[in-house]
Amino acid sequence: MVMYKILVVGSGGREHAICKAFLKGERSAKIYCANGNAGIARVAELVEIKPDNIEALADFAEANGIDLTFVGGETPLADGIVDNFEGRGLKIVGVSQAAARLESSKSFAKDFMTRHAIPTAAYRTAMSPSEAAAALEAGELGTDPTIPVVVKADGLAAGKGVVVAADRAEALRAIGELENLAGSDAAETIVLEECLFGREVSLIMFCDGENYALMPPTRDHKRIGEGDTGPNTGGMGTITDSSLLTDEQTREIVKTIIEPTIKGCRDEGFPFRGIMFLGLMMTAEGPRVLEYNVRFGDPETQAIVVRLESDLVDICEAIIEGRLAETDIRWSGGASACVVLASEGYPSKPRTGDVIFGLDEAAGVENVNIFHAGTAANEKGEFTTSGGRVLGVTATGRDLDAAIVTAYEAAEKIHWPGMQYRRDIGRT
Repeated sequence: MVMYKILVVGSGGREHAICKAFLKGERSAKIYCANGNAGIARVAELVEIKPDNIEALADFAEANGIDLTFVGGETPLADGIVDNFEGRGLKIVGVSQAAARLESSKSFAKDFMTRHAIPTAAYRTAMSPSEAAAALEAGELGTDPTIPVVVKADGLAAGKGVVVAADRAEALRAIGELENLAGSDAAETIVLEECLFGREVSLIMFCDGENYALMPPTRDHKRIGEGDTGPNTGGMGTITDSSLLTDEQTREIVKTIIEPTIKGCRDEGFPFRGIMFLGLMMTAEGPRVLEYNVRFGDPETQAIVVRLESDLVDICEAIIEGRLAETDIRWSGGASACVVLASEGYPSKPRTGDVIFGLDEAAGVENVNIFHAGTAANEKGEFTTSGGRVLGVTATGRDLDAAIVTAYEAAEKIHWPGMQYRRDIGRT
């Protein structure tokens, strides 16, 4: 049997989950990952090329006869990796640089939604912190100083560029601090939004430019503290469960958001081929788009792919060839839950270098997968912490309660100094 060669671009828990999903398929596959982590090294051959080194990645794919490249994170997409690979005749799953603007620029995304009548929060784009502060003081998002305001860095900020301010005073402080949180490039332009109220849910789908295939609905828990308190993170845990959206709500999202988005992308000259992620708020007036992402979420991926029963290679080829409408994509029933274990000090200054104990015991729990996000290996071959979010302990179950109980059963077997995690994933 001919070995099918796959290159996964990225180094976190999302990419670990994607590598394992590819290996579950029926084809004999050789997985490479650039540049991976110590956990990914157990299932893929690591390639010492950083995800943003696009030319080197394309050279590697050509030299090694890579049959398919899958892009995990947003930065290479925003930098044009898909355009580069396709220009060299290489098969790749991900959106074009033009389509990536839906994530890489919050102001572009909001203007796109306005142009195509896609429901979202009222907003104001400011070209400097002083302009943003003046807009707030002028009451452009409401004259009541006690109402919450959302302050967003326009550019990519690894999940740390959004502040939900409780009132105008906190919003003004957030504007002043946004550069430190998100970086000067991301915060060069600032988007102010009215704060929407309701229940958050995410809906992710495969897209081939014309057609789409929905994944199970998911919910992320962004804040570091239990009860959704403290600063935003890249995500402290996720669940998938059919109860997150009713059939009627899903139909409304398709009609008012998904179909207009896909048509809008096509009409504006950048057909959306890849992974579309909708961050939604289910308000009393209906679904509203909080944000677009143009790739799998992290840690949403961990909770989603453990329920995928179809061959991910077949899905990827259908995306590239425009055959999603005729591709049967199967998901297991029940639910799933992912609990993120993080280092002390995350999300500001995580402590690293600690030896991780209990991984084998946790992996022995039935229906559990452990995905490595920020791990390295020391000279003894032991796993150590190398980042803020370290592990995603993920479980499936016949229902959400069963999945949550199993995930926490496994998480409690793992420990290192200062380890922190939320104990209310799926409960809030």
